Amino acid sequence: MTTLIFAKRNAKEILREPLNLCFGLGFPLILLVLLSVINANIPAEANNPMFEIGSLAPGLAMFGTVFMALFAGMLLAKDRASSFLTRLFASPMRAHNFLLGYTAPLLVMALGQAAITLTASLIAGLPLTANILLAILITAINSALFIGIGLLCGSLMNDKAVGGICGALITNLAGWLSGVFIPLELIGGGFKTFCQILPFYHSVTAVKMVLQNNLAEMLASTGIVLAYAVVIFVLAILVFKNKMRGNKV
Repeated sequence: MTTLIFAKRNAKEILREPLNLCFGLGFPLILLVLLSVINANIPAEANNPMFEIGSLAPGLAMFGTVFMALFAGMLLAKDRASSFLTRLFASPMRAHNFLLGYTAPLLVMALGQAAITLTASLIAGLPLTANILLAILITAINSALFIGIGLLCGSLMNDKAVGGICGALITNLAGWLSGVFIPLELIGGGFKTFCQILPFYHSVTAVKMVLQNNLAEMLASTGIVLAYAVVIFVLAILVFKNKMRGNKV
């Protein structure tokens, strides 16, 4: 119950900044329009469209959830700076209760983000199938990776540092190393192999495989993403628990 109450409070905090919320939800749509225009202007004889909607939609669905890292990190870092968490340490809540309280509203937000992006992709030419709903769900589940990154950064850094790491660095890493901005097939070699080790590529692949009705590959990629997410969440809990013990947030 305390975790639920804390989650409701965090949801209200997120909604208090509608400009950031609208940017997080709307930016993938802007990219969808721009990249679709670029793809439409590639000569047909090239026979190698860079941003075909079947690949573009999963990539942008994943990219939209990258902003969950920024929301999670900033919210936690600001609570630390205001000593809000120090006062809550007197409650019976434990480290995992706090982090679940931050995670829950962001998962709901990621679900809405995925629904908006993939619905808009239907207008851009993505085939309408029953797997769209599963793709939305998988995208939201995989967003736990970025939420965990944000919570880990928010437990360690102040809000300015979190803005730089989660807002600029993670966003660019996820975009370039997942193949959202440049298809990895065009580069290949060691760079593609390196990207396939990281979770960003698999987060996109999981959604792509759902849309292609390849559930076996989807489960494999989702498993890799969630494995990374579990490790990051465990680290975040350990760091946060250490802060609670010393009351030095």
